Amino acid sequence: MKKKLSHYDDAGVARMVDVSEKTATKRTARARGFVRMKAAVLKALPENPKGNPLEVARIAGVMAAKRTHELIPLCHPLALSHVDVDVKVKKDGIAVEATVSTTSQTGVEMEALTAVSVAALTIYDMTKALDKSITIERIELVEKTGGKSGHYKR
Repeated sequence: MKKKLSHYDDAGVARMVDVSEKTATKRTARARGFVRMKAAVLKALPENPKGNPLEVARIAGVMAAKRTHELIPLCHPLALSHVDVDVKVKKDGIAVEATVSTTSQTGVEMEALTAVSVAALTIYDMTKALDKSITIERIELVEKTGGKSGHYKR
């Protein structure tokens, strides 16, 4: 049996999913991504004249999660109960991970993915003067809990 995409009606028209009949449950999502950069750029992070790129990226990710519904047209506005964005320096770049939770009728996967994406873009923006070849890689959902589809872990 082929699964039906929920953001389309029977005529194939895009629509916001009606979640009004769903039970509100605790929902969580964790996403990650990676900003690959040269060792020289990593070494220069503490002296960045724009400020600490990692802290600015972390705050940008939190802000982005809260505004996901303004960026992704058919996302529901959600009252998020928690957003955490973690950035860690690795030998070949910066690992970004976001965890989002709420008690709602719909999940927070898009909020976690948006947080990671915007945090990674912020790191790029704050370091691009040092190297234009920085790449943003493998943004992905790692885990989600709650809802009808249950627990998912990559």
